[in-house]
Amino acid sequence: MGDYVLRVAGDGDVDGARAVMLDTVYRDLKSGYVPRWHADIIDPAAHYLRPRRRTLLVAEHLPSGEIVATGGVRDRGPAAPPNPRRVADRFPSGTTAQLCRVYVRPAHRRQGLARALVRELTAFVAAAGGYEAIYLHTDPAVSGAEPFWRALAHEVCDERELPGGGQGIVHFELPLPAAVPAPAR
Repeated sequence: MGDYVLRVAGDGDVDGARAVMLDTVYRDLKSGYVPRWHADIIDPAAHYLRPRRRTLLVAEHLPSGEIVATGGVRDRGPAAPPNPRRVADRFPSGTTAQLCRVYVRPAHRRQGLARALVRELTAFVAAAGGYEAIYLHTDPAVSGAEPFWRALAHEVCDERELPGGGQGIVHFELPLPAAVPAPAR
């Protein structure tokens, strides 16, 4: 990928990944760190590197050695509340792979990193087996996020259309790829 290498995160990548994630929740999402939503950001190793059916990918900018993008898979669906009950029921934990923390630092956007992350994350889901759906949600207030996901996924629920507007997020489902042999970790 030119000046970038995409890889499964290791213990040495945790600090860089955490920095990308925290910068994103403060700068782009403007929520700041909220423990009930972001516990995985504080301890990515426990949430992504250790569990068998989860993963965290990072993109390293080769000239600088900086981690500039992240993307994860976790084996749980959305909870209700705060998400709509129909969304939570459609994507139960255990059989749902949730794509999360697909974040790219602003200076490194438009390089194909997010698409490459999604391609590798969905390949991980197929190889892991046991998943029946791939779910994600996005905040449409983040510049470029909604069009990006609409180009790849099918909308399941746009909370802006619900009475009261819900949380204002958009829920999506990605196609589940055919199973492939598991990559070495």
